[in-house]
Amino acid sequence: MDTNKLTQQDIIRQGEQVYKRPKLLLDNTMHYCPGCSHGVVHRLVAEVIEELGIQEKTIGVCPVGCSVFAYNYIDIDWQEASHGRAPAVATGISRVNPDKFVFTYQGDGDLASIGAAEIMHACNRGENIAVIFINNAIYGMTGGQMAPTTLLGQVTATTPKGRNVERNGYPLKITELIAQLPGTSYVTRQSVETSVSVRKCKTAIKKAFKNALAKKGTSFVEVVSTCNSGWKMSPVKANKWMEENMFPFYPVGDLKDGDKADPALYSKKN
Repeated sequence: MDTNKLTQQDIIRQGEQVYKRPKLLLDNTMHYCPGCSHGVVHRLVAEVIEELGIQEKTIGVCPVGCSVFAYNYIDIDWQEASHGRAPAVATGISRVNPDKFVFTYQGDGDLASIGAAEIMHACNRGENIAVIFINNAIYGMTGGQMAPTTLLGQVTATTPKGRNVERNGYPLKITELIAQLPGTSYVTRQSVETSVSVRKCKTAIKKAFKNALAKKGTSFVEVVSTCNSGWKMSPVKANKWMEENMFPFYPVGDLKDGDKADPALYSKKN
């Protein structure tokens, strides 16, 4: 039989495994709400670390937020950080242990609000770390308040009539800002609502991790996500709402793909 023409069902019938649980995923019940995007991204991070063979040299940093218990699910070394301070903690770990691979895993309330200064300066310095940024446009853990990334008109616990420019200001496209910083090498926005988008997101995460390992500066992966509990929607409706409302404002795709800036461009001569 021509193996190039085998369907997935053919492979399953022949007893070949085509999909398996990553060995790095710990056998713990997840605390995330049903339909939450965090669980999918956790799996992708575990798969990428396993495929790159870097389990023993990887250190993850999580601050306050829905992902605060990430250490319960992926079998690597973890460090907790104060709210918003993950990039600063990751900077210290990376500089003291240059042979290690360090990444942060942050939400939008953490990274784009209280941690805005931390992430901007870490990316501007070009720290050799990777950043996973979950953007569900809301404070999911603390009751569904407005976040910096909340869309105009979006209803939250603190904007019951929808976000209003005069009262609340504009949504913050922090990923676009980060893409302009000289210390970043790879900046992308992905999602995980379909099987196709999951595969694309995994490719992006792997590229970001490889860039950090190669000391190319900071790599940044935003994942546009749902928060069906905070949005007061079913998982299915939340995905549809995300596609119809968040994707037009936060379009998926690469924003920057190259190398961090040449220091000579910033010398006194220029």
